[in-house]
Amino acid sequence: MRLRLLAAAALLALAGCGKSVSPPATEGVTDAKILAAAEGEWLSYGRDYGEQRFSTLTAINDGNVSQLGLAWSADLDTARGQEATPLMHDGVLYTTTAWSMVKAYDAKTGALKWSYDPQVPREKLVEVCCDAVNRGVALYGNKVYVGTLDGHLVALDAKTGKVVWKKLTIPEGSHMAITGAPRIVKGRVLIGSAGAEYFTRGYLAAFDAETGNELWRFHTVPGDPSKPQDGKYLEAAVKTWSGDFWKRGGGGTVWDSITYDPKTDLVFFGTANAEPWNPAYRNTDGAGDSLYTASIVAIKPDTGEYVWHFQETPEDRWDFDSNQQITVADLTIGGKPRHVIMHAPKNGFFYVLDAATGEFISGKPFVEGINWAKGLDPKTGKPDVNPEAKYELTNKPFLGFPGAVGAHSWTPMSYSPKTGLVYIPTNNTPQVYAHDPEWKPGTTGFQLGIDASAGNLPPDQAVRQATAAAMTGALVAFDPVTGTIKWKVPQETPTNGGTLATAGNLVFQGTALGEFRAYAADTGKQLWSFPAQSGILAAPMTYMIDGEQYVAVMVGWGGVWDVSAGKLVTKRITPNISRLLVFKLGAKGTLPTAPEEVKRVLDPPPPSGTPQQLAIGMKAYTNSCSVCHGSTAVAGVLNPDLRHSVALGNPKLWQEIVHDGLLKQNGMVGWKGQFTPEQIEAIRLWVVMRANEDKKLGAH
Repeated sequence: MRLRLLAAAALLALAGCGKSVSPPATEGVTDAKILAAAEGEWLSYGRDYGEQRFSTLTAINDGNVSQLGLAWSADLDTARGQEATPLMHDGVLYTTTAWSMVKAYDAKTGALKWSYDPQVPREKLVEVCCDAVNRGVALYGNKVYVGTLDGHLVALDAKTGKVVWKKLTIPEGSHMAITGAPRIVKGRVLIGSAGAEYFTRGYLAAFDAETGNELWRFHTVPGDPSKPQDGKYLEAAVKTWSGDFWKRGGGGTVWDSITYDPKTDLVFFGTANAEPWNPAYRNTDGAGDSLYTASIVAIKPDTGEYVWHFQETPEDRWDFDSNQQITVADLTIGGKPRHVIMHAPKNGFFYVLDAATGEFISGKPFVEGINWAKGLDPKTGKPDVNPEAKYELTNKPFLGFPGAVGAHSWTPMSYSPKTGLVYIPTNNTPQVYAHDPEWKPGTTGFQLGIDASAGNLPPDQAVRQATAAAMTGALVAFDPVTGTIKWKVPQETPTNGGTLATAGNLVFQGTALGEFRAYAADTGKQLWSFPAQSGILAAPMTYMIDGEQYVAVMVGWGGVWDVSAGKLVTKRITPNISRLLVFKLGAKGTLPTAPEEVKRVLDPPPPSGTPQQLAIGMKAYTNSCSVCHGSTAVAGVLNPDLRHSVALGNPKLWQEIVHDGLLKQNGMVGWKGQFTPEQIEAIRLWVVMRANEDKKLGAH
């Protein structure tokens, strides 16, 4: 009865203020169906509006999960990271792959029904921080919605995959991209964008699900202070910035978390870091909190009107995005029922806030070793920042924990009302931050204002092995009421997959090293595993057809850890074998034999170059090229390892590629607006030196 009343209220609210929206869907996926979160289907990114990622299905449980087997699999046609959560409606499984492609499968048999390729230009990759990934679709009525890497929102016919409408949502010519999954709220498609490492201004926007017309746009940071702002909330935010920050956009992009709460009729979303990272180059006239970056913001879905905000990392200088999943729940705290949101952002503290008001309830560490802050104020939640962490003021490198990968990144957590625990994929990845006094805004690649070369590792195997040993992960079961860790499963590497909790007392998670696992939700005991052959970043989902429960997960290594850290600080790394895997009890399916790794021998030209050239090359490579080609010129599995480049001994070809953009159709655009030919030659000379160093070490 309560669900029916809530559904009726949600439908009546469709006549709310703001631009008119098309009538609600009456067939296919409706508001009422999303609200009810039908037991056997998975209709929204986090299954329900509250993004709990908890399934009430119990056919697969802690007593029989050992009998789980591969029902079917589908090879994917992209060799990049896979981060999507599939959706299932009416027997059809909808998912996205890298490069924003969409696939529709028969959820029972795996037969491909249709596919869609938006044909994203490969040169767009230079404007994407962390691989050409996509986290999934949204369903509404008889349409499937996807955000594309080049900034379009596309509506597809759910039966055929044909384009119904397509809209460019990012400003023309901007460095923004879309990697996140859209959300549907009362006939509105909500989507933001990525790009806070570039000169961009963040926003969340709503589009009419039927027509694609834009209904409202909520900017997360102010514009030019000399001009009228879009609302009082931005007039207040202007006071927390200084200097000419707006000329560099400000950052604060909304690249992932979007949660709707029918009980309060609010949309909650997280925002990314301020841009540039280094406050010395955005708050040039003095310190300021840089609102509304690194924050949770609550707005009204009908109009985009501001309601409240809570800033988790004021004046963020460490890339502590707050874009991680926001989960709504009803908890008993201090003997009283509280309707709350729960959040585990990059900065390492687990926040519990009042959903209606944003009041700070608690904030406790969910990882050990946090050193950027001494703790949070118990009343306000404001961090007590370690003075040494303000690297732009000390002008000394700061080894910070967490690093920019975050104590918890985008990989979704899940919450089980049965156990009262939140299951969080955590990372142990410190990072060196250093002020760059010579930094100047460029035109291509990251624009951070820091000198990342302070974190380069020497050609010393012992140092590298010790660094790799320190880079680990864990699956943490966190009690949001007590603020304590109930149990923890240590993991060999960071950036393991998202989680799924079920009423069968199970937690499912994939690992970076290629295992898909099931744990007992109450104790953390591992009950089952499957060798997936490739690293798993995505979160699993589950559904039921004809009385049988299925569990599905996207497989395919990539993402930020591969493209930035590469193989240098990872003890082991899996190849990319992109697939969709679907399991059920008693199934006996198998995968083809995985190909053996081919180890390439380093054979660089002799080292040359003056010390000055090598220093220029090191700094330029580290602050720009390492984003794709790996720390200290050691790449991962996705992008070319420049130590093996055929152009390494050919200065002319190197210039044609790096300066002129000879390979832009492969994603390698020209950098002539960022670097001079002399700097590009210096990069080549430094990579030659690095290749020779590693050859002496016996590395490959």
